[in-house]
Amino acid sequence: MPIYDFVCTQCEYEFELLVRATDTPVCPECGATQVKKLLSLPAAPGKTKEMLAGARRQAAREGHFSNYAPSERPRRK
Repeated sequence: MPIYDFVCTQCEYEFELLVRATDTPVCPECGATQVKKLLSLPAAPGKTKEMLAGARRQAAREGHFSNYAPSERPRRK
């Protein structure tokens, strides 16, 4: 299920919501069902490699290597 950005047509509250395409979203502020889906910007290219590298550094600091491929994991003695 994708995350969509919505704006309520009654109270003009903007919010993000994880919904199926068949579900009708409800405004969390006023409870109205008249909401419009907003156009979201795509993720900037090149950020994925930086995010993966950051996650790997954090995993290495914490001592687990679950997000590494088996060939990339350090060998244990």
